Amino acid sequence: MSPPRSFALIYGAQFLGIGAMMPFLPAILAEGGLTSGQVGGVMAAGSIMRLLAAPLGGRIADGMGDARVILAAAALVAAAGAAGFGLAAGLALLAAVQVAHSIAMAPVVPLTDALAVGAVRKHGFDYARVRASGSVTYILGAVLAGQAAQLAGPRMAAWILAGALVATAILALRLPDTRRPGVVAKGSLWAPLREPGFVRILAIAALIQGSHAMYYAFSTLHWQAAGLGTGFIGVLWGFSVVSEVLLFLYGKPFVLRLGVRGLVMLAAGAGLLRWSVFAVTTEPALLLPIQILHGATFGAMHLATMQALLGLPAHVGARAQTLVASAVSAASGGLMWASGLLYAAVGGHAFLAMAVLCGLGMSLAVRIRPAA
Repeated sequence: MSPPRSFALIYGAQFLGIGAMMPFLPAILAEGGLTSGQVGGVMAAGSIMRLLAAPLGGRIADGMGDARVILAAAALVAAAGAAGFGLAAGLALLAAVQVAHSIAMAPVVPLTDALAVGAVRKHGFDYARVRASGSVTYILGAVLAGQAAQLAGPRMAAWILAGALVATAILALRLPDTRRPGVVAKGSLWAPLREPGFVRILAIAALIQGSHAMYYAFSTLHWQAAGLGTGFIGVLWGFSVVSEVLLFLYGKPFVLRLGVRGLVMLAAGAGLLRWSVFAVTTEPALLLPIQILHGATFGAMHLATMQALLGLPAHVGARAQTLVASAVSAASGGLMWASGLLYAAVGGHAFLAMAVLCGLGMSLAVRIRPAA
């Protein structure tokens, strides 16, 4: 199997499950008896666990040299945790499931990205076009879970995620070997922090990707409270990724022309607009088109990060990916907890706080060198 095809398949499997679960995890927790504050707390606990677990997974992978084995093992354990969401109820059990699942899930996507970066260096294919397969299946997962939730409740999303992670584990062992002879891990877990520009892109990714916290944690509940059906909410989540797919498939010249700084400015500006609109309306006719901005708020920021990380030495690759994931998880964890308090106090106007974060990210991006 060719390297691009093997990565397209594993991204497709991963994001089918993530697309199914992400919109409906808050609803699963609420169905299990949790209040909005407890939902935010449990989701924040997951982000904190990912913060702690992801760098360790990256260090182990760099040390072993073959990240595929760690990826496969983590995906299998995460699949078992996902099944727990389909069975557990009550604060204690759901919190325990969230912690266990988050620890196992933490290195799955970052290690896949690290392996993909290694394969791009070795084989020279277009990362964005391969990663687009994950965006397509994310849409399918969100729509599928929305329809399944309408028929049998939100816990159906957990079973879709469990199956997708089992497939991820199998596919991980079929990825190409991206190890480079003579390249070994050097330095500590924190070695990437010494690389020029890495701390700045880390902070920017945490702010802009973290600004999605309110959306991930409370948009489904907010829209349900406004009278939108779960089927349409699944469509909203799926539709949000359409522009991301287009960017990944056809945006290479655009991405190369903008560079890291331009992509970050695009993501931050789109976030200012997107979250401001979410704060003032739940009108379906407005929500559907504004969701197209996800291609910029998430997609452009993701490609900016990957472009920056491609410039790092290979021996810190897995650690760099997992440190970025941890920074985003840390920001998301704190912001999900804060979102629960804000949403309980001011409802949808809490999205305005997410717009402020994008403004901060934009201010940091100004000092990125245009050639970065």
